[in-house]
Amino acid sequence: MPYLIGVDIGTTGAKTLIISETGDVVASAAVEYPLYMPHPNWSEQDPQDWWCATVQSVQAALAQAKVAPREVKGLGLTGQMHGLVLLDKDGHVLRPAILWNDQRTGAECQWITERIGFSRLMELVCNPALPGFTAPKIVWVREHEPQVYEQVAHILLPKDYIRYRLTGEFATEVSDASGMLLLDMRQRAWSDGMLHALDIPGGWLPTCYESPVISGRVTEVAAQATGLPLGLPVVGGGGDQAAQAVGSGIVRGGLVSATIGTSGVIFAHTDEMRVEPQGRLHAFCHAVPGKWHVMGVMLSAGGSLRWFRDALGQPEKTVAELIGRDPYELLTEEAERVPPGSEGLVFLPYLTGERTPYPDPNARGAFIGLTVRHTKAHLARAVLEGVAFGLRDSLELLKGLGQSVTQVRASGGGARSELWQQILADVFGVELVTLNITEGASYGAALLAGVGAGICTSIEEACDRVIRITRHVKPVPKNVARYEEYYRLYRSLYPALKPTFDRATQMFKRGKSP
Repeated sequence: MPYLIGVDIGTTGAKTLIISETGDVVASAAVEYPLYMPHPNWSEQDPQDWWCATVQSVQAALAQAKVAPREVKGLGLTGQMHGLVLLDKDGHVLRPAILWNDQRTGAECQWITERIGFSRLMELVCNPALPGFTAPKIVWVREHEPQVYEQVAHILLPKDYIRYRLTGEFATEVSDASGMLLLDMRQRAWSDGMLHALDIPGGWLPTCYESPVISGRVTEVAAQATGLPLGLPVVGGGGDQAAQAVGSGIVRGGLVSATIGTSGVIFAHTDEMRVEPQGRLHAFCHAVPGKWHVMGVMLSAGGSLRWFRDALGQPEKTVAELIGRDPYELLTEEAERVPPGSEGLVFLPYLTGERTPYPDPNARGAFIGLTVRHTKAHLARAVLEGVAFGLRDSLELLKGLGQSVTQVRASGGGARSELWQQILADVFGVELVTLNITEGASYGAALLAGVGAGICTSIEEACDRVIRITRHVKPVPKNVARYEEYYRLYRSLYPALKPTFDRATQMFKRGKSP
C-alpha cells in the first residue's frame, strides 16, 4: 500500500506524520527543540535543531508504522512561516533563524513603508510591512549585522531549510513565500519591483513552486540519515496555515477555519485575489494552485493559555501529573464554572505584540476589570474569551471584504477543548464544526504529497476523500447576546491603552520602571 509523509517544522518542535493512501494516520512522532529569546521581543532558533528533530521524528514514525521505505511514495513539508534562514555560498547557516513572532524590526518596517509608500507596497505585494514578515528581518541583518550580511548567498524559510537538507535544492512554494513580503501575489512569482526597492539580490531567493509540485528528491546522505527511500519525491508543501487549511478541507469558497495553536488564525479560501484596503488581513497565495486566501493572525492565542498555565497553573500541573491528566483540562474545567463574560473581567491577549487587526509590536497583555471577587477560574475563562474576541476581529474584517462565511471549522490544539469550542461559537455567532482530522498542518502536507505523487488527482479530491465533520457546535442565543456586549467593550480597550503600551515599552527600553 502507498504511504505519504508530512513533516511540520513548528515553533516548538518537528512532527512527522505518516498516512495511508486512504487517509488513515498510521504513525505520528514529534521531537521538541528550544526557543531562544536573547533580548526582549527577540525570538530565534537554531536550524540545526530543526534538522536533528526532523531526522529523529522521521526515524521514529517509520519505526512506529513498520512501513518499508519503498512503500513511501511522497513527502510534503510545512512549518512556521516568515522565519529568516541565511546561508553562505557553501550552504552553511550564518546566524540563528529569526522567527515569525520576533518583534525587533519595527524601525525596518517603518523604513520600508516610507521608502516604497503604503499604496505602492500594497500594489507590489498586497500586504503592509509587518515585523513578523521576512523582508524586514533581511533589512535588519543588513543594518545591524553587516559582517553576516556580506556572506549571504541563500535565503530560506524554516521548512525550506529542511528541504535543502533532504534534497540539496534551494526551493520554496507560493503559500510560504507569500509571507516574505517579496512575492507578487497576483503573478505568484518573486516581485522584481520589491527586490529592487529593497536592494535585495533576487539570486538569493529559492525557486518558487506551486504547493503540490515536486521540488526535489531525497539524496543519498539524507536517506542514510533518516531512513527515507533514496529519490523520494518532496513536493513544495505549504506554510503552516495553508497546509493546516488543506488538512481541514478549506479549499472552497465559504469555508473558514479558526486555528488555535501558539498563534491564532482565521483563514478563508478565495477564488480570486482579495485585499483588505488597510492591510489588516494577510492576502496570500493558497496551497491550492491558482487560488488565494485571506488570513487574520493574532500572535498569542494558545500561547496565552500556555502562559497562564506556566505562570499561574503550577498546582494544576502538579495534580495533572499525579492523576495522569492534561493540566489544560483541569484549568478549563475550573473556567467552565464561571459564567460567560467572566463577571466583568476582560483579557487582552497581546502578550507578544499583535498583528491583526493592530500591527503593533508594543501591544501588551492585560486583565481589565479585576476585583476581589475574581478567582483563578475567572482569569482562566477570561483568557479563553479574550482569545475568541481577538479571533473575531479577523472574522469581522473578512465579512467587511464581502467574504461569505457558511461554516467555521475549528482546528489546532486549543480547539480540542469543548468549552473553548462553545465560547468561539458564541462569540462568532455562527456554527462551529470539528473534523475527524486533528493532525493539522502535517496532515495537509501529506495530502499535498499525495497529489504530487499522483495518488490523488487534485487537492479538492484528496480532501473530499478523507475529511468528515464529527461535531456541530451551535451558538447559544443568550450567550451570543452577552458576548456581543463584551466584544464591544473589548474593542474599546486597545485604542484606550495604546499610549500606555507605547510609554511602558519605551520606559522598559530605557531601563526604568513605569
